[in-house]
Amino acid sequence: MFSILKDELIQTFAVFSVIWSFLYAYIYLWLPLLLGAIFTKVWLDYLRADFIFSQEYFLIEIKIPREIMKTPLAMETFLHALWQKPASTYIETFWLGKIQPWFSLELVSIGGHVKFYIWGQKKFKNIVEAQLYAQYPEVEVYEAEDYTDAVVHDLSRFFMWGTYFKLTEKDVYPIKTYVDYGLDNDNQEEETKVDPLTAVLEYLGSLKQGEQVWIQILIQGHQSRSIMQGHLFPTKDWKKEALQEIANIRAGAAFGQTGFPLMTKGQQDKISAIERSIGKYAFDTIFRAFYICPAGPPDPGAIPGLIGSVKQYSSNVLNGFKLAWFVDFDYPWMDFKRIRRTGMEKRMLRAYKLRSGFQLPYKNFHCKPFILSTEEVATIFHFPGSVAKTPTLSRIDSRRSEAPPNLPV
Repeated sequence: MFSILKDELIQTFAVFSVIWSFLYAYIYLWLPLLLGAIFTKVWLDYLRADFIFSQEYFLIEIKIPREIMKTPLAMETFLHALWQKPASTYIETFWLGKIQPWFSLELVSIGGHVKFYIWGQKKFKNIVEAQLYAQYPEVEVYEAEDYTDAVVHDLSRFFMWGTYFKLTEKDVYPIKTYVDYGLDNDNQEEETKVDPLTAVLEYLGSLKQGEQVWIQILIQGHQSRSIMQGHLFPTKDWKKEALQEIANIRAGAAFGQTGFPLMTKGQQDKISAIERSIGKYAFDTIFRAFYICPAGPPDPGAIPGLIGSVKQYSSNVLNGFKLAWFVDFDYPWMDFKRIRRTGMEKRMLRAYKLRSGFQLPYKNFHCKPFILSTEEVATIFHFPGSVAKTPTLSRIDSRRSEAPPNLPV
């Protein structure tokens, strides 16, 4: 037995010896490339961090009227304005550190009072407001104080639980959208509508005094990226993967006597949903949430309610949301004296406050971005009509007949 083990060790050593000899012989080729790649990454990280912290940002609150007659298609149209291109020249990327803009769509409940927020770079504020008024002339937009400033990581004052959501299937499969719920029909009577967002709003409106829930959807325009955008290895456009998935579904279908594929209803629905999705703009997306309450045991139904509030976006044959990462542990011995959880809570709270996820300092922090089309984003963030009866949803009584005259053209 020992002789066999000795032979295996000798063989392993021989393999490593050959590999090392090869690497050493060609060190003049791969070492400069490796050092160049490391330098490029460090340089870009420095430039981008400097660019990010040199920018000014806005946070606006949107107050909606009691009646909104438009479908979520209006929000989908608005989202087109948030799809901004990345850097388009080498100077912008490798000297100015310019990055592709991202935005944060936020649904917040503080003590049961539900509010809508949008965050982004200040230079896009006028564009965001103008497009909001273009689609929703009756809303009111206010510059808002950052609601996250009132919360710090202090276990003597707050209990907090945070999580990220991810997709249950491949990105190419869409979630259950407002189109699947029939909300794309302008002529549908308000009382017959089924809006999936109402489940989230009712949960947010059920919170008690002192409780808070923050839901944050970070979006950044998705497209293939090359060296010009600072990617040493070009990224793929998800549409190619979607088309390949359609081909795989068709290849898996049975063939009849005529030689044509005989697809099931489920296979046809998958192809139809994917084709509808790839015809739209897409966003890289990060979806996370926080539950916060005064120090002490939380409401036993609060966290399960938060998790369950996104179940209506799931489809058995397409896609949906599930927990990706969260701050607690299953067993006490996994986190001695709460050291790991405290550290993760602090970092996640900081990442949420900075709206960071696509770039430093919390790039891909515990959750890789996934892809949602404008239709999918509009499904999980839009302004509901009167079908949403949540009494604590912040609404306005007055109706605005037209957008303010001082908006930029």
